[in-house]
Amino acid sequence: MGEASDIAALKAAPFRVDDPERIPSKRYYDPDFFELEKEKLWPHVWQMAARLEQIPNVGDWIEYTILDKSVIVVRGKEGVKAFHNVCRHRGVALAQQGGHGNCRREGFICPFHGWRWNTEGQNTFVYGKHLFDERQLDKDDIALTQCKVELWGGGVWINFDHDAPSFRDFLGPMTRNLEAHHVDKLRVEWCYGTVLPANWKLAMEAFMEGYHVMRTHPQLQQVMPHIYNSMYGSETGGIGAPNNPNATSKKNIEDNLKHFELLSAGMAGMVHAKEVEIMKGLGEVDLPEDPQEAMMTWFGMANAAITEKLRERGEPCPDLNAVAVSHPVHAVEFMFPHYFLLPTFSSMSGYRIRPLTPETCLFEIYSLTLYPEGEEPAPVMEPIMLPYDSPDFPEIPRQDYSNIPLQQKGLHGGGFEFMRLSKNIEGLISNYQRIIDGYLTGTAPQKLAAAVQQLGGNFDGPIKDLGI
Repeated sequence: MGEASDIAALKAAPFRVDDPERIPSKRYYDPDFFELEKEKLWPHVWQMAARLEQIPNVGDWIEYTILDKSVIVVRGKEGVKAFHNVCRHRGVALAQQGGHGNCRREGFICPFHGWRWNTEGQNTFVYGKHLFDERQLDKDDIALTQCKVELWGGGVWINFDHDAPSFRDFLGPMTRNLEAHHVDKLRVEWCYGTVLPANWKLAMEAFMEGYHVMRTHPQLQQVMPHIYNSMYGSETGGIGAPNNPNATSKKNIEDNLKHFELLSAGMAGMVHAKEVEIMKGLGEVDLPEDPQEAMMTWFGMANAAITEKLRERGEPCPDLNAVAVSHPVHAVEFMFPHYFLLPTFSSMSGYRIRPLTPETCLFEIYSLTLYPEGEEPAPVMEPIMLPYDSPDFPEIPRQDYSNIPLQQKGLHGGGFEFMRLSKNIEGLISNYQRIIDGYLTGTAPQKLAAAVQQLGGNFDGPIKDLGI
């Protein structure tokens, strides 16, 4: 599209983001806007459809759903493929929703008339072939329809648009940075899921800034008030004691350890218990007198100790000090449109969010960590589903889930027309929302990919000129 037609299309988009600091509230519940996303966004973006450890052997398969589309992800003799979950005869789903299994011996069999396909998507059996005109049974015509597939970070990523840029071209340098941190070697320790009574975008935006920590996660704020207040409040503002410039290095380290313990208990993979144990094992160490220099030295020692101890266990841990310099990552990395990774040391947390209706979404949380080769646990095939207000969730997401449904309800309140964003620390929300507008208005894929790449490292970041 030319520049003039791009502008015309943008003006025609409903509830578009005209002011980057103000996001129209109807984008979060209007049924027509939801249908437009369904038509213009989801068929053209890369989506994390499955974990590779879920399909380790030839014939292993698992079903993935997004809105009204269902996909079978299968490991065949020629590698991993993804097929639309539909019989080429009369349209019956071949695999059950949420299903998984191994089809190496029998293939995929339609439960209606018994037609059959192998792991490569080729038809191997038609009952009563003589009943059909020859043109109806052309080999290529009745093969299962494939989705575009790429493997990255221990996951299977799919795209319904075969003309879409490659996954790495789509997300850019973020993929290389996370690869250096051995994201592909992480395995799922546990996975929880819930249906949130909220729009999928609203659910994601709760994790695009740390500005909410003071009130939503007071246990974190209270142990490290000087850090959070310096980022979002002031030296004397917010919950907790003001910054104490005379705090000893020992006290600062004790506070950081407590902070990591709270993150570990509240999020698991973001800071794993084994990493906390190793850091505690450092004990009393000689540090520079300057508190800031002392903390930097201590973090370097913690990285080195975690690297050494995990490698001694046989875990494929990268050199944490080296990759922190060569391939830095942020506390939250957003992978447009629906996936987050939260790295700190060697482990990570993961979030995957999928829309269900204009005001409900499926939210899955993963704890991802390293294991010695041959000691990996059995793959987690499906999340433990809980009510969104269940006390069984880890503390941090439980606190977030307490806000999100209230926010969805509040959007319908009288006089609330738009979100009011900070241009300095809530920029990621504006940036990804404007990229959605780009998809809805038919912006060129290359421009969209370039804009998506600017979301890398944008957590707590500013509103950007995305060039779209």
